[in-house]
Amino acid sequence: MDALIVCAWICVATCAATWLASLVSGEHSWVDRIWSIVPVVYVGVFAASAGFADARLNVLAVLVLLWGARLTFNFARRGGYAPGGEDYRWPILRARLSRWQFQLFNLLFITVYQNIILLLISLPAYTALIHPGSFGAVDAALTVLFLGLLVGETVADQQQWDFHRRKHAALAEGRAPQSRFMRTGLFRYSRHPNYFFEQAQWWVVFGFGAAAAGSVLQWTAVGPALLTALFVGSTIFTESITLSRYPEYADYRAVTSPIVPWPPRRAAARPADVA
Repeated sequence: MDALIVCAWICVATCAATWLASLVSGEHSWVDRIWSIVPVVYVGVFAASAGFADARLNVLAVLVLLWGARLTFNFARRGGYAPGGEDYRWPILRARLSRWQFQLFNLLFITVYQNIILLLISLPAYTALIHPGSFGAVDAALTVLFLGLLVGETVADQQQWDFHRRKHAALAEGRAPQSRFMRTGLFRYSRHPNYFFEQAQWWVVFGFGAAAAGSVLQWTAVGPALLTALFVGSTIFTESITLSRYPEYADYRAVTSPIVPWPPRRAAARPADVA
């Protein structure tokens, strides 16, 4: 059976499994729980279809495996796989929608749309499969870039993890934390540096497919494009929640880049400051 058809059936099965799990458990983060696993499987199917004889596909499979292992570890230590580890945004959204509206959202967006994105971002490996070739200088550069972005996301997630541990420790001791949200380290240059590195890695994966085909004009760009759109929407929703909890977040937003790391802007002077 063609590798693309195999992956399509895996996508269908994953959609069904995650949707049914959400109905049975009442939790709606099952796609999150397989997010770092399914793309590893897809790319592995394409590499296996080539008999693990294509250097470009083998390297791509290893890189995606590293991405998946790191993300799985970070998700697990945050309690994502534990019972009750539902994304904190879904209960908020459930309260804003009627029951049928949320269930429709659960089926079409949380389950189907996100699972399709996981398949689409993996399809540059299919492009590499149908355009076999030697591993060249462009592939080597993309490998180094991917690893650099992987390190960046690792650092950002670790900084966030350390911050929340210090924050919870202070609250447990009855002390006020220095800040109620992360704004130092990489978060001084981007409000969501981990989002930036995550998206960028999948644009690099697209680059491998483009290198194999010899052109960037590949329809598989729709995968990382939809992933970017997903993160943009997620960022808007997440920040609206953060701003409602922490009014001072508005000052942070005013001087800090939303996604792409960039030197912070100078804060605008307030009337009291210029009087």
